[in-house]
Amino acid sequence: MKKLTIYQLLTLLLVVQLLLVRLVSYFPNFIEQYYSNGIYLFISKLFRSVFGWIPFSIGDVYYFLLGLILIISVYKFIKNKFKDTKYHLFKFGAYLSVFYFLFHLLWGLNYHRNSLFQTLNLEQKEYTLEELTNLTYKLLDQLTETHLQLVSNDTLKVDIPYSKNEIIDKTELAYISLSKEYPEYSYKKVSLKKSLFSLPLTYMGFSGYYNPLSGEAQVDYLVPKVSLPMISCHEVAHQLGLASESEANFIGYLAATRSEDKNFNYSGYIMALRYAVSSVRFRDSLASKKIIDEIPIGILKNIKESEEFWQAYQNDAEPFFKLFYDNYLKANQQKDGMRSYSKMVNLLVAYNEKNSAE
Repeated sequence: MKKLTIYQLLTLLLVVQLLLVRLVSYFPNFIEQYYSNGIYLFISKLFRSVFGWIPFSIGDVYYFLLGLILIISVYKFIKNKFKDTKYHLFKFGAYLSVFYFLFHLLWGLNYHRNSLFQTLNLEQKEYTLEELTNLTYKLLDQLTETHLQLVSNDTLKVDIPYSKNEIIDKTELAYISLSKEYPEYSYKKVSLKKSLFSLPLTYMGFSGYYNPLSGEAQVDYLVPKVSLPMISCHEVAHQLGLASESEANFIGYLAATRSEDKNFNYSGYIMALRYAVSSVRFRDSLASKKIIDEIPIGILKNIKESEEFWQAYQNDAEPFFKLFYDNYLKANQQKDGMRSYSKMVNLLVAYNEKNSAE
């Protein structure tokens, strides 16, 4: 009987891994206790200690080299007129198997942990339009108050006075403030960096990402400064083990709005308001129009600034990248795909209802 090659064996192990990950996904309590609050905490701190001090993204260098190797391999395969197809398929399967293993060991199992509804003791239910509208007006009040603390009148947009590097550095302080209320989100040994691929990242329509191979959180360095504090807080939430986009959005929002820096508060509130208004519009377009009419001109200028930035980079390839990421999210326990980002509104409503009752 012919022995299996290492490539064939690793490819077969990919199937085993798929089944194992599927199996453990049915035990979120186990993952929460032993992985997310156990093994992963050690891995995350180790990576941040090793790579955090380096001024550029090591993870981006990994991605560049992996992409280069893939391109060269495909080129050689085509140049050789598709010879030894079976061998190359098993080789590709082997590399995919190793990557799949590392992805889940180093971070990916966090997709299968308990939800924040459980860990924060929030009621998970279908919220009413009234509850959603109440939340939206509350966010608008908080945003308006913060806006007036930053500018002299409500017709002026907020211009954050820091450089983008300073905003990235100050993200740690936001999490220090959050950890006073939620110690589990203490953020030490910082590893938050600007992406070396900020330009292509923008064209793909993304503002940041977490690299599980290096434990680094990356942000798009081109985004408007008013958006960057919230984006940075979002990516750090991923780094702390919140794999779900909606949950990373929510914890990022809490960090930004708990910060002692009003600029971070403003960035968090404006993002949350935009998601809340969109949710109201989905239920009742007239109700959302009424809310929008009450938003001060200066805040609308900041929102327009962000919208115009992303519109300037729209291209024919962007929907492809978002479709790919949408399917990636759905394959990792986020059945709403790209819409998962806006699902943070569910958490906001539940959090607001809980705090209102206390």
